[in-house]
Amino acid sequence: MSMQPEPDLNPGDEADPGTPGAGEDVCEACAGSGKLSDGRPCSNCGGSGKVMRGIGGG
Repeated sequence: MSMQPEPDLNPGDEADPGTPGAGEDVCEACAGSGKLSDGRPCSNCGGSGKVMRGIGGG
């Protein structure tokens, strides 16, 4: 049993932070601004402007 808390993932994340073969990418929903066109925080990235994407190939 792990004592580390589960990381908070946003809907746009494909992997947990620190996962081998994954890295940060610009959120396509808000173009990296963290806000939508109406000024609300982006729900896809949680307002960070970044999402975790799989970058490794196999």
